Amino acid sequence: MTSLGTRTPDTTTAPPPPRRAPLWFVPMLWTTALGLWGLPRRHSLWRDEAATWQVALRDTADIWHMLGQVDAVHGLYYLLMHALFTCFGPGTTTLRLPSVLAMAVAAACVTAIGARLAGRWAGLGAGLALGLLPAVQSYLQEGRPYALVAAGAGVSTLLLVTQLTGRPGTARWTAYGATVLLCGLLNWLSLLVLPAHALTLALSRAGRGTWVRWAAASSAAVAGIAPLVLFSRGQSAQISWIPPLTWHMLIGPAVLVGVGCLGALADRARPARLSLAAVGLPLLAVPQLGLVLLSLAKPLFLDRYVLFSHLGLALLVGGGLGAAVRAVRPRFPRAAPWVLPVALAVAVAALLPYSLAKRAPASRVDDVFAVAGRVERLKRDGNAVLFVPAARRDTALVSPGAFTGLRDIALAEGPVESGTLKGVEAGPGRIRDAMLRETRILLVTDAPEVARPVSGLRDRAKRDVLARYFTPVADASVRGRRVTVYERSV
Repeated sequence: MTSLGTRTPDTTTAPPPPRRAPLWFVPMLWTTALGLWGLPRRHSLWRDEAATWQVALRDTADIWHMLGQVDAVHGLYYLLMHALFTCFGPGTTTLRLPSVLAMAVAAACVTAIGARLAGRWAGLGAGLALGLLPAVQSYLQEGRPYALVAAGAGVSTLLLVTQLTGRPGTARWTAYGATVLLCGLLNWLSLLVLPAHALTLALSRAGRGTWVRWAAASSAAVAGIAPLVLFSRGQSAQISWIPPLTWHMLIGPAVLVGVGCLGALADRARPARLSLAAVGLPLLAVPQLGLVLLSLAKPLFLDRYVLFSHLGLALLVGGGLGAAVRAVRPRFPRAAPWVLPVALAVAVAALLPYSLAKRAPASRVDDVFAVAGRVERLKRDGNAVLFVPAARRDTALVSPGAFTGLRDIALAEGPVESGTLKGVEAGPGRIRDAMLRETRILLVTDAPEVARPVSGLRDRAKRDVLARYFTPVADASVRGRRVTVYERSV
């Protein structure tokens, strides 16, 4: 019983506020949508992806045999794709979806980093910007390991930032080292993320204990990757086609770093806080500069090798967008929430022609599937087939049905048996003799606009015999590849 004038305590509890989706979920969903948009590229496949396709179809023992000869640097990726092809079957979706999902993970990491260091708008802007960056759009739908490396770089950077801004823990340092190790096994040039992180530690004035723990985790990762680095150097002939570094190759990286610096200027970190610029700018600039320095010793300069550096650019773009929201809010509080959506809409509209072009078959140098269809229409059972250069044999390896009934007269040992990507061809003399016994030969080669001068004794022998003893009777070029039918001259 209660006395008059007293109130009975209200024992009912207010309903909990509705749970909002985590901030990183929006950029992850956005990047996934961008990746799924036009994913099959009208059922086209270009030469780099064809390498993944044909290796993924081999047995595990055959893949290990090949890695002892070539492409050891991509060994872990090939084994992963072999598992996916075994579970889900070969197809362009199975080939490219891992890259889409990996870049979505990278977008989530960028969002979390940006939000932690510069607020929700900066994080959201960084995550949404990542999928729109031109270089990211180029490899977002690529059946190669570069997006997976970017995801690993995002996870390792997020772990580092968490250690620097929260309570450090041994488990996170262990996860950091394991992530760096995994990235290095996918592509050991991803180790360029370590000097970027070292610069972040220096700019944040990390304590001695943090340096020691970071060095221990990093050293363990490097030690685990070192055998792969040393072994793959013996296979460096496979990248001999990369041209030497020239000054005009530096224009793109210089522009990227310049844009990143503008974003860094917009960053105004509060005292005693790790700044977004201290994370984003090293992540953008250090891998680019490191690849340039490595290329001075041996030509290695391909932008896809440091695709992960664009995570730094996205962070800096997000910082600039966050600064814009803060600048607008005091005078136009109702307009401030619209800054990011408007900027995103403008970027999408400006990049739409580029985005459409990257999702078209013509966006790549060639289409392996398309020329296989032409071969199927032009062939006759019992005809011979030749490839110039021998690497164009990838067409037959990914579309064997189109080549049924044709005899590869130059091939001495197949790719699987020889542990190579293109097989081992006979000597020039034997190729010449085999050709002279034929009456009709199909030649699969590059289209004139992308073809390189013929080099190598075998390819010269093929061209010489065709020019001297055969007459072209049919010719078709499609998406960077060409098939020509030759018949024996009377």
